[in-house]
Amino acid sequence: MSVAVTLKVSAKSNPNAVAGALAAALRERDSSELQAVGAGAINQAVKAVAIARSYLKGAGLDLVCTPSFVVVAIGESERTAISLFVERRKLEEKAAEVEG
Repeated sequence: MSVAVTLKVSAKSNPNAVAGALAAALRERDSSELQAVGAGAINQAVKAVAIARSYLKGAGLDLVCTPSFVVVAIGESERTAISLFVERRKLEEKAAEVEG
């Protein structure tokens, strides 16, 4: 298992671009992390996670996201950020359809 990649997301981040970076990281690694400070940045990060799911579907992968608070250094000060720890997993087919 390789080290997780940390992606910083701002309110001005393009969620499609962040999703592409997240999907690329998860194709190569077991996990990645998104960090966002502020409501706008958190909004973009959550949208990116949702979009990344669709990007990974073709590779037979899905993801699990665990939110938490972290303290990040911005310049000379510290701020509380939301961390979205994202792990990949194999896409599960519906068991009922397969068995039925």
